Formats: sequence, structure tokens, C-alpha cells
Amino acid sequence: MRSTLAPARRQTRPLLDESVLTGESAQVERGTADAVRSGVVNAGGVFELEATATAQDSTYAEIVRLAQHAGAERAPTVRLAERYAAWFLPLSVGMAGLAWVLSGSAVRAVAVLVVATPCPLLLAAPVAIVSGLSRAARRGVIVRDGGALESLGRARTLLIDKTGTLTAGRPRVLEVAAAPGRATAEVLRLAASLDQISGHVLAEAIVREAGVRGLALSVPGQAGEEAGRGASGTVDGHRVMVGKTALAPEALPGWARAVDNRALLDGAAIAWLTIDDTLAGAVLLQDPLRHDAPRTVRRLREAGLTRLMMLTGDRAEPAREVGAVLGLDEVLAGQLPADKVAAVRAERARAVTVMVGDGVNDAPALAAADIGVAMGARGSTATSEAADIVLTTDRVDRLADAMEIAVRARRIAVQSAAGGMMMSLAAMTAALLGWLPPAPGALLQEAIDIAVILNALRALLPARGNVAPLEPDTETLIHRFATEHEDLRDVLDAIREAAGLISTDQGPQALLALRQIDQLLTDRLLPHEHAEEHRLYPALNKQLGGPGNTETMSRAHTEIDRLARRIATHLQLANEGGALRPEQLDDLRACLYGLHTVLRLHFSQEEESYFSLSS
Repeated sequence: MRSTLAPARRQTRPLLDESVLTGESAQVERGTADAVRSGVVNAGGVFELEATATAQDSTYAEIVRLAQHAGAERAPTVRLAERYAAWFLPLSVGMAGLAWVLSGSAVRAVAVLVVATPCPLLLAAPVAIVSGLSRAARRGVIVRDGGALESLGRARTLLIDKTGTLTAGRPRVLEVAAAPGRATAEVLRLAASLDQISGHVLAEAIVREAGVRGLALSVPGQAGEEAGRGASGTVDGHRVMVGKTALAPEALPGWARAVDNRALLDGAAIAWLTIDDTLAGAVLLQDPLRHDAPRTVRRLREAGLTRLMMLTGDRAEPAREVGAVLGLDEVLAGQLPADKVAAVRAERARAVTVMVGDGVNDAPALAAADIGVAMGARGSTATSEAADIVLTTDRVDRLADAMEIAVRARRIAVQSAAGGMMMSLAAMTAALLGWLPPAPGALLQEAIDIAVILNALRALLPARGNVAPLEPDTETLIHRFATEHEDLRDVLDAIREAAGLISTDQGPQALLALRQIDQLLTDRLLPHEHAEEHRLYPALNKQLGGPGNTETMSRAHTEIDRLARRIATHLQLANEGGALRPEQLDDLRACLYGLHTVLRLHFSQEEESYFSLSS
């Protein structure tokens, strides 16, 4: 039911998770007398709620009604066979009548009707579509009926939700920043140690990241959590707080203002770490893109989609960031369910439209679209019920598979129907002219039927040029190196931190940081890159058909090696003099920032191009 917040006995503002209704992954605070929609989840402490509407007038009920109305307004699909039958049947009868009139013999009219085979329409086209349905099911795509598959093959516009569809649907640590004199690993360890007591989605991401990096967490004491503010407690004898900071933006120290600016640019959330009442670090968190999202967008365009839009209830900043990375044609943020339905209707007026979503708030838009596609693995039941197509695996690239299968199945169905009818028309013309008696015509009719049905069965086979399934050994290697990418993210943080430190301090601390970077590169990063070059890439080349598929990535390995050697040379020069020399600083900063940038791009390219191949 719709409700408002009553005056609370405590001053804490309620913290609510509205993602079910809006798609917004970040939790929001509400104040006294603010409206609260039904379907939201309390993510904080106890508060008082006053009901102001009945269940029939609730937000959730409005979404259900909106989905029902949208589905009722959608016109029924006109099937391929129905469109062809509309002119083939009267043409066949007309030619038979003409043969009778011209010859004066009913036998010639019978001969025309004998070869006027309806099998290309009755069997061949449906066989092609059913074969496509079968192939889609093997890829984890459930299509409700052949009409949906035919419509998907004609689609030209795609509208897609962001959270849980193009992104992972849960936040992940993007970067760890430390105040001068502190290490990023220690910032993350202290924050994760305290956040073990919290059930907040950001706290879970911080603890998960510390586990990935192998950090040993301490048990916090005197710990507590204030909804909307964060957790506080004692860790290793220090008073620690993780969450929001009480400092105004203008009161933040220089390093913290830089962190705040990065968070704004990246559309990230910040968990500040305070140690003994002093701001000591920050953890930036973001709902990351799925590894397969960029590749999926490219494949969808290749399959025939000409307009790709994002509809999301999320904030504008992260939505625009995702849209820019993926090269989408338009991004609409802050969309309520009714707004999404209006956008779908506007696009349907221009072209056959597909809508993809996973939340309750997407159900009305799925019902309004020509083809609704639900992320069924983690999506809501309401979404799956409103959709024509359900992706049963939590992989958005299955949508591209479905699109390619639909386009190919429809093309084969059209070939089978049109080709069969053209052969029938040729035979009917021969019969009309008296060149084809009924008995030979019956045999020819059967031959035409067999030919078009065999052609239709091609839809069961993979298209030429499709990448074969990965061999088990190759898939094992991909999983191994994908895991190592996660493990190496602290190395990227350390490289960036060292580059920033050198800009402000060229003394012993900077030299120590440089030695640590050289050790990380030698012991962890370079062995990973060399193993990829000599083990993973040869396996991929064998799978993908030649070294041309990995040449660009090999060039990146060469650049990483070059920058690592250059940093090692700078370290040798510094060791000879006992400190970093002024003439080294510009080139050393360029090497460190350059290596950080190359590694981020290289990791993203591998995750998109190769790691997304794994099933």
C-alpha cells in the first residue's frame, strides 16, 4: 500500500531499497512525511509508517494494471505463413479456373491444383521456426511461440534496462584510495574488518573485495551501525568508522577532494574510512558493466538492430557512463514504469521494438513492446510472465544469440516458403499449358515438398562462421586468467597510488613505493601476462582460427613489458643515487600512469573479447 513516514521516535532517517520498483541500485533515505511506495524494502533500522492508501491503490497494484493494459493494447502477431497464404490460395484457384476455361477440360484444372502444394506454408515455414525455437532453447533462451521468434527476426529497435541487465546488478569495489602516508591495502582491510558486522550492500562488496585480495580481517569490537550513515567500532585498537563523512565537501583535504571528483566522473558511490576521527581513506564502489555487454551490443547491431536505447530508473550520471561506454544511441534515466511504457509505445510507432528488463518495474514495458525479453535467471516472476522471451541464464549475450537465431530462422522460413511457392507456380504454369499431367504433377509436388522441408531443417544447424564451443582445457584457462584479473586489481591501485605519491614526495617514501611496485610487477603482474601470451593465446588462436584474433592483445603485452622495464631502470638509477633524481620524475610519472591506463584497457579488452566466450 502507499504510505507516508510518521514522525519517528528516533532522529535517524529511514534507509530504503527501492530497486524492485525503480531499478536504482543505490539505497535512498526518506524523511518524515515523505511518501513510501509499496514494494520497497527496509534497508535500515526500525521506523514508523502510516498507511494512506489501500492495496488496490498501491504502487505495486498500479504496475500490475499497467502491465495488463499494455499487453491488452498490443495487436496480435500476423504470422509469416498467414501473409503468404492470403494471396497464394486465391492465385491457385484462379489459375485452375483459367486452365479449365482455356482448355475446356477439368483434368487440366485438376493438374494445376495437384501441383499447387501448400506444404511450403503448412510445413516448411513452421519447421524452420520450430527449429529456431529448438536452437534457442539449447542456448538458454525460452521463446513462448513462433510468432515471437518471427517478430524478433524483424526487430530494428532495442530498449534495455541497465541494472542487472547491462550491469552486474550488485556493486563492486572500483578503487581504493588512501590518505598520504597510508597504504590502500590497509584502508581496505580496516574497512572490511568493520563492515563484517553490516548487511548493507556496499559493506558486502567491501568485505568480498578484501577476500578476493586475500587480506586477513580483524574482529571488530564495540561495533554498531547507524542506518544511512555507516558502521563504527574498534579495530586493532583504533576507533574506526566506515560510511558517510560529516565533513562538508569544501572542508575535505586535497586527496579526498580528488577522490570525490573521481566518484562524480565515474558515477560511483564512496565509503569513507575514518580512523581515530581522521579521514584516512575511501573505497569507491560501482555497479560494473557485464563483461559480455559491449560484445553483445556489437552483435545485436550486426544482427540488424539499428537503434539501441537504455531505459533505467537509475541516476543520470551512472546511466550516461554506461551508455557512453557501450555506444548506445540514447539514454533515458530516472524512468518510472509509466515512463518506460510511453517510451516503448513511441518507439513501436517507428519500428518493431524489443524491450529487455529484469525487475518488476520493467514488466509493463515488456508487455507493451512487440517482443518483451526477461532476464529470467535473477529477474522477477512478474517480468517473466509479461515477457515473450525468457533468458534462463544470467548472461546478456544470450540475447544476441536469440537475435541471430531469430534472423536466420526467419530468413530460412522465407526462403522455404517463397522458394516452394515459386516452384509450385512454375509447375502450375506448366500444368495450365498442358505440359504437366496430374500423375507426374503429383510426383513433382512431393519432390517440391521434400526440398523445402529439408531446406527448412537447416535452421537446426549453426550458421556458417559461428565460433565452435570452447574446448574444456581452453575454458579452464579462461576461468583461471579471469580470476587472476580480479586478484591483480590491487596491483593497479598500487601503481596509481605510487604515481600520485611521486608527484608530492620524492624522498625515501616515494623510493620505497617504487621498489614495491617493481616487486609487484616482477612477482605477480608480468608472470600473469607472460602466461597469457604463451598459454591462453595459443589455445584461443587454435579455437578462433588463427593468430590474427590475439595480435592486438599481444601488442599490449609488449607495451606492458616495455613500461615495466623502464620503471625498473628508473629504480636502478635511483638506487645508485640513494633517491629519485629530479630529471627522473616526469618520465617516471608518465610510465606509472601509462602502465595503469594500459593495464585497465588491456584487462577490459580481454574480459570483453575472450573471457565472455566462456559459458
